[in-house]
Amino acid sequence: MSAAPPPPPESTGGSDKVLAAAQHIVKSLATSKNAADDMIRILSGFDNRLSSITTDLFPSPDLSSTESSEISSAAAFDAAEQLIQLWDATPEALVFEAPEDDVAQYLAAVDVATEHLARGASGAGRAGVAVQLAMARLEEELRHHMVRHAVPLDPTGLCFSLRRFSLGSFEDLDTSSEFDAATPHSLDATPETARGGPLGLGNPFDDHVFDPVRPEAVDDLRAIADRMACAGYGRELADAYCSIRRDLQDEYLSVLGVERLSIDEVQRLEWKQLNDKMKKWVQGVKTVVRVLLAGERRLCDQVLAVSDELKEECFLESTKGCIMQILNFGEAVAVCPRSPEKLSRILDMYEALAEVIPEMKDLCLGSSGDGVISDVQAILDRLGDAVRGTLFEFGKVLQKESSRRAMIAGEIHPMTRYVMNYLRLLVVYCGTLDLLLDDGRDDHPSVERPEDQDHDPEHLESMTPLGRRLLKLMCYLEANLEDKSKLYEDAALECIFSMNNLLYIVQKVKDSELGKILGDHWVRRRSGKIRQYSKSYLRISWTKTLSYLRDDVHGSGSGSSSGSGHSSSRMSIKEKFKNFNLAFEEIYRNQTIWKVPDPQLREELKISISENVIPAYRAFLGRYGSQVDGGRSLGKYIKYTPEDLEGQLSDLFEGSPGSANHSRRRT
Repeated sequence: MSAAPPPPPESTGGSDKVLAAAQHIVKSLATSKNAADDMIRILSGFDNRLSSITTDLFPSPDLSSTESSEISSAAAFDAAEQLIQLWDATPEALVFEAPEDDVAQYLAAVDVATEHLARGASGAGRAGVAVQLAMARLEEELRHHMVRHAVPLDPTGLCFSLRRFSLGSFEDLDTSSEFDAATPHSLDATPETARGGPLGLGNPFDDHVFDPVRPEAVDDLRAIADRMACAGYGRELADAYCSIRRDLQDEYLSVLGVERLSIDEVQRLEWKQLNDKMKKWVQGVKTVVRVLLAGERRLCDQVLAVSDELKEECFLESTKGCIMQILNFGEAVAVCPRSPEKLSRILDMYEALAEVIPEMKDLCLGSSGDGVISDVQAILDRLGDAVRGTLFEFGKVLQKESSRRAMIAGEIHPMTRYVMNYLRLLVVYCGTLDLLLDDGRDDHPSVERPEDQDHDPEHLESMTPLGRRLLKLMCYLEANLEDKSKLYEDAALECIFSMNNLLYIVQKVKDSELGKILGDHWVRRRSGKIRQYSKSYLRISWTKTLSYLRDDVHGSGSGSSSGSGHSSSRMSIKEKFKNFNLAFEEIYRNQTIWKVPDPQLREELKISISENVIPAYRAFLGRYGSQVDGGRSLGKYIKYTPEDLEGQLSDLFEGSPGSANHSRRRT
């Protein structure tokens, strides 16, 4: 196959056009003789004829270097100006959406115009206009690029989910009790759930890095920022940068559920709504600092690397609104009316803010950053004051609680349940509360310290600030329960009520960190009181009933020879059986309704009763049962066998009417 014929030679006119275009390219882009030589060498590789343009490009050797430079600079500026004006004539087009070569040419043109203006060369007025046009375009492109390449915040994409971090604590307490309208009563909660899960849960933010702008856009943003700063448009750059970043952070906070609320709006919220917003705030403040602010810091460092001053100014200005929104809610909560159910949430807020302050110090540098940290510290201090004030209010509520309705069955008072679960949950925050309470102040300086009277002095001296406060609150609770026990007309039921409540207190103390704080001496003293109440109950409730089974009054039974004496003895025995039956049935009728919730205490009480009643009844029945006339009237007096009594005693303290058949007759 023959070779293809060579292309026909170009006409002289076509050759001139190629040479002219090449010469214009080299003149426009070359900034030195060496650069021009390099470009001509590259162009000559495509067409040998282009090597001839070297002699026509640069001034002849008889021109001075200054003159040569000025001519080259003017030519470069002319080309740069034309390119800038060309883009300005098409405002709908975006430089940074054009091909890379076009972007590079535009940035080079901006550099040439900026340098020309800075040198004050001829045509500086034209250069100023060109730079102004370029800066306006770059500012708009910065805004567009930053918005277009912004990364949306998706909470489900973080290492935690706000739904999974539900912080259950005092909001789980039952508000149906009469303890106080603003003070709910507790269900049996687990302290480990007080802050959303088992203690010691790792930091969910440790491995999470959030880049607020896609990495591929950062170089373009930095290129824009570099040129605006070098051209003296740092203020316009800062304004545009901060405006966009603030708007995007508002969207991020909205995604996290952190709303912009005034103090009045916060104070008007119902507790359920406020509680939900406080929970979101706790996670929100951690996310803002560890994810959002950390990302903004990295973005500032990358995009605004041209100026340390710009970096710090733009970081603080762009994040100030976000930080203030967080702090404003914290301040609103801190000045809200004190109520005990808020304490756990305020503690969560205090700990969250205290935890991120060191990280904020690393992010906020310079004197302006110090001002931000001072504002954060001020809100932290106010939250700490709110914690102390809420604890003080809780003590006042506990002292003044004066409901006059006794628990019908002598069961555990709702106040006891609430207070004990409240105190157990406080122990979860022991480190924070020890810090906040270790200020040498006393809530009630004019009140005697009852906690000192019934405690091991050595252990009392070694107690932490929280321990001393808990002991004081425990004394208030015990004093209140003692007052409530006086509401019962039946002294035996008073003992049951006191036993139930004190046992519940002791169990809650022993089953939690409260036991370590209050000490073994405290537990032993209360356990001893429970035993005293048990003995008092037996004495009050059963002494009279058992008195009918004694041998006195009726003599020695069959030893009497007198007929009338024997008849009198039988009548006395019958009366004793009858009175015993009546007394026992009254106890049964009343005390089956009474309630002892703890299975062990309930069983111990039944055993103690049986050990006192059954042997005495069996002995009395064995000794005198035969002296009661037989026949149809026998069941009227001897209604129960010892086994019957034992069965009926098993019904006591169950909290429901007994089902025994009191009309049962012996056969």
